[in-house]
Amino acid sequence: MLNALDVEANGFLYNMVRAISGTLINVGRGYWPVTYLAELIAAGDRTKAGPTAPACGLFLVRVAYDDSAT
Repeated sequence: MLNALDVEANGFLYNMVRAISGTLINVGRGYWPVTYLAELIAAGDRTKAGPTAPACGLFLVRVAYDDSAT
């Protein structure tokens, strides 16, 4: 099975995309309902999220900079 996850942000925390991926996998497997994602974001507690997904298979496609930023 092949899945794609596009993440865009103006900054990233260490292992952030891997944590998001692991959490979404748990939701997809039915371990948690989709509504749990809103609760998780509101709680702001990384320990309540899913496992950190392995780095294999994840890759950086592009980095873009805002030209107006100085």
